[in-house]
Amino acid sequence: MIVDDHVEMRRLLRNALNHLTSEFVECADGAEAVTVFSQQRPDWTIMDVTMKGMDGLEATRRIRSQSPAARILVLTQHDTPVIRREALEAGASAFLSKDQLREVETVLTGSGGIGSRDKAP
Repeated sequence: MIVDDHVEMRRLLRNALNHLTSEFVECADGAEAVTVFSQQRPDWTIMDVTMKGMDGLEATRRIRSQSPAARILVLTQHDTPVIRREALEAGASAFLSKDQLREVETVLTGSGGIGSRDKAP
């Protein structure tokens, strides 16, 4: 599942990762992501932080409270120590800056990755 309020970013990620899976779910905000996650149970969620309505950190907290094994990669342009810490405290499995787009596949395939944290089974 790709959660980002910018359709161009969702398309970029989908195109970059389409060789990993043929099925993507896309959401434009955190509230939609929480609802769709409970219905679809994706293998991974790529979550932006800054979105209108419910932001990605709150959506991450809610998804992880529903499903503690959910794997969420927070991918944001706001790479500060505070945001990084808040993302991991919210339950993110990994954190990357949008400057590190080449690392997304590495995190999703379990080959490590910059900013990755313990990955849920």
